[in-house]
Amino acid sequence: MAVTPAPSGAENLSPATSTEPPQSRVESSDMEENKYPEKVYEPLRGSNGPNGDLAVQKTHSRTSRRSLDRSWSINDGYGVQADEEDKDEEAGAVAAEGDSDFTVDWDDNDPANPRNMNKLRRWLIVFICSTGAVCVTCTSSMYTMTYGQIMPEFHCSQEVATLGLSFFIFGLGIGPLFLSPLSETMIIGRFFNGLAGSAFLSVAGGTVGDLFARHELAAPMMLYTASPFVGPEIGPLVGGFINTYTSWRWTFYVLLIWTGAVLALIVLFVPETYHPVLLRRKAQRLRKETKDDRWVAPIEKMHRSVLQTVLRSMYRPMLLLTLEPMCLNLCIFSAILLGILYLFFGAFNLVFTHVWGFNLWQVGLSFMGIFVGMLFAIWTDPIWRRNYVRLEHKHEQRTGVKGDFQPEWRLPPGKSSSSSCAYPYSNKK
Repeated sequence: MAVTPAPSGAENLSPATSTEPPQSRVESSDMEENKYPEKVYEPLRGSNGPNGDLAVQKTHSRTSRRSLDRSWSINDGYGVQADEEDKDEEAGAVAAEGDSDFTVDWDDNDPANPRNMNKLRRWLIVFICSTGAVCVTCTSSMYTMTYGQIMPEFHCSQEVATLGLSFFIFGLGIGPLFLSPLSETMIIGRFFNGLAGSAFLSVAGGTVGDLFARHELAAPMMLYTASPFVGPEIGPLVGGFINTYTSWRWTFYVLLIWTGAVLALIVLFVPETYHPVLLRRKAQRLRKETKDDRWVAPIEKMHRSVLQTVLRSMYRPMLLLTLEPMCLNLCIFSAILLGILYLFFGAFNLVFTHVWGFNLWQVGLSFMGIFVGMLFAIWTDPIWRRNYVRLEHKHEQRTGVKGDFQPEWRLPPGKSSSSSCAYPYSNKK
């Protein structure tokens, strides 16, 4: 909206300082109004609201760096949204108002919508993705049971052998964003093992979200998110028996067979579930059937190259990590938990072998305590889900607002586990 500035000759004179008589000032005012007729300015209009209402947003100086606005996401909590350039691409890429009727969306009971699949098939996909996540994390820990055989065969120390575990985790977490030159052949293989397996921990969660609506997402997401924590305990348990009775090479043979089976299940039973891609396929089919090129999917309105999309997917996690305090705290909490868990893989072997005289398969069985604790945590999920529904219903009755989800409602499980861990130490004499 352009605002025309007042002419330079139309200065306002304060009544207290004017020397003209009242009648003269009135006449002068009338003359000024005739000379400069009243201007009608266009009302403020916003493009973000459904009815043209102006949306409230944070503004920033032209001289400042590219800003980040915080906006409510559809999930609990905040989501980071990039600058105005991103908003124009994602939300304002509609070419013409008349073409909005040709934007492809899901129909009622659309068979192409992954959430309309048979429930058994959806749970099968979740099970396959969770099995892949278990396999990846099991691969990380099963390797620790091969130290006794690979150290004399490769003439390396305990510290060098442990690098295989460290670089697997390095590839699992940072590999998609960073590569560095490596020298040891075993370590190179472990690094690329983690690099390839990171997809199950970073992408499969989105697959689960594509398959289930919000109100039915808790149980399948619980199964998937628990799998990376269950896998590390299964690794030493299985690896202990393998390396006690066979060669260390069979550790990797078993993993190859397992990953091959998961790959076959993915090819046969896991379809594409990403909604924007499926809507693009639907738009292509409609254009072909109707011979009308106006049918377009939302993703086709975004003018971004593949390289831009990849770069965005790389820096967005860093933005979340640095600009979202809750995300940063959860990542630090998860890092501490996984750090302690992976310290056990080295410590259990040393302590139970040299102090208690366990053999290798007995050391693997010592991880059963952690495994059982993980299972108990999973089994308590229905209790916490009922508590979440109770808090939601109570909040709805108090405020009269439906669907106002609060992230704090998910804190009771964490507080309960923290207090239960602190109880033995608080009562220690």
